[in-house]
Amino acid sequence: MKRPNIVLIMTDQHRAGWTRATGFPLDTMPFLDGLMEGGAQFERGYTTSPLCVPARVSLVTGRYPSAHRVRQNSAAQHVMRGDDLVDVLREAGYALHMAGKTHFHRKPEDFDTFSAPYWHVGGPADRATPEQAKFEQWLGDLDHSVSHEPSPFPLECQFPHRIVSDAIGAMDGTPGDRPFFTWLSFPEPHNPYQVPEPYFSLFSEEEMPERLVGPEGAERKGGMYTWLSRLIEEKRPGYDAEWRRYRANYCGMLRLIDDQLRRFFDHLRESGRDADTLVFFVADHGDYVGDYGLQRKGAGMSESLMRIPFAVAGPGVRPMVNGADFVSLADVFPTICEAIDAEIPAGVQGRSLWPMLTGEPYPAEIFASGYGERGFGGVAYGIDERPPLHFPYEGRTFDELNTVTQSGTTVMLRRERWKLLLDERGTGELYDLDADPAELDNRYGDPALAEVRAALTTDLARWMIRVRDDLPEAVYTLKRAPHNWR
Repeated sequence: MKRPNIVLIMTDQHRAGWTRATGFPLDTMPFLDGLMEGGAQFERGYTTSPLCVPARVSLVTGRYPSAHRVRQNSAAQHVMRGDDLVDVLREAGYALHMAGKTHFHRKPEDFDTFSAPYWHVGGPADRATPEQAKFEQWLGDLDHSVSHEPSPFPLECQFPHRIVSDAIGAMDGTPGDRPFFTWLSFPEPHNPYQVPEPYFSLFSEEEMPERLVGPEGAERKGGMYTWLSRLIEEKRPGYDAEWRRYRANYCGMLRLIDDQLRRFFDHLRESGRDADTLVFFVADHGDYVGDYGLQRKGAGMSESLMRIPFAVAGPGVRPMVNGADFVSLADVFPTICEAIDAEIPAGVQGRSLWPMLTGEPYPAEIFASGYGERGFGGVAYGIDERPPLHFPYEGRTFDELNTVTQSGTTVMLRRERWKLLLDERGTGELYDLDADPAELDNRYGDPALAEVRAALTTDLARWMIRVRDDLPEAVYTLKRAPHNWR
């Protein structure tokens, strides 16, 4: 068979529902909206974990964090896996191109070209021009905060422009008879929140939509939300007053990414390879974007962090807007396997979406619920505890993914309008997202919802059994479900 080229677009800390096609009032990503109009768009796309490395390792391995064992950003080297996406594509004869942010277990030598790593304040040290190096120093000086002025450096210094330029060069170097896999991995719209003109002025603070809830929401939710909110206020007094500027910069960053995607796909079309290219668009996780008076991520598993953009377009994919099925970042790898007619490796827990994407029948119940995980183990800290962190308590610098906010374990179940969370202490949370999108009214103990709670708990138990690891393989022969639909 003639295998398609594959372009995987991944953004970082990109909240779902922030483009006009997905219901946002501002036109942040018109090119991407148009590109995906001819493909499959999933309104219920979810990450496996609301932080970078566990989520990215899930994409590459098709496994949930409890199986691949990478449950914090500092643990990529401890991954437990079988063959992953890189192995399968290499075996299938693909040229492998990585451009952008990595934050997973694979190394430069695993790819044909490796224009990485691009981090949030720096790119590959050996590739920066003097002006780009000054830009990266300016980014570092922002200390992951919000810029109140346009970036004083030209567009060519911005990471999305540099990443797309690198990817175009790699693609042009691939022989026309060899399929390629190009991973465009943008560090944006992750903080620091900054953009040059014209993007800085493209979206004004005044036109930003209202947030679901302000800082009072963090106090009401308690636990890690309260701890993180108080820590940031202590370090950066009055920071929440920036939320409209933060949102405006965030929208500008999305448009900047969109324009660079347009540049990449214009080049792909001019090279005559666009018709044979399968495109996946996902994010690793979301962003509070000011909800709960918080920026970035860190506490809990709110929809603002767990829901991600998720769309697929290209040869064989039927256009649809799917608002019913729950799909996961872990589903990308097995879907690519079936799209290129490769066997789904042992140990993969995600489900292939390929029959769904191509209009074949599929069992709706397999996708009637979604599952996620958070935390690196142990038990949760209390809101008054101050254990040692990897940054000082004094000064402005902080990292929202720290010992306190990530300690413990929480699992999540989504089904219909409901969301159920359980943690290692036995604490339960149950939210009706239709009536309570900010997740402030915990109805876990509501007698009127006893039957709902029981059904969701049973479903959650099924998921926790489903993600028990099939690895390592030994003597007995495992019976495999078609498409990994267990």
